[in-house]
Amino acid sequence: MSLVKEQARRLINHLPEKATWDDVMYEFYIKKKLSVALEAAKKGHVILHEEVKRKFLHQ
Repeated sequence: MSLVKEQARRLINHLPEKATWDDVMYEFYIKKKLSVALEAAKKGHVILHEEVKRKFLHQ
């Protein structure tokens, strides 16, 4: 079984019995966003907090 399918099954198994399709889709969405963000961080594609503050406070 592929890693993605196994992760999807684990995620679904952790949802409450009354979970809706919206709940499932939200969990998949969050998992994907976190995965992309962590990969970007590993590659050094990050912006320091101070840099973000400076950018948005001086517009």
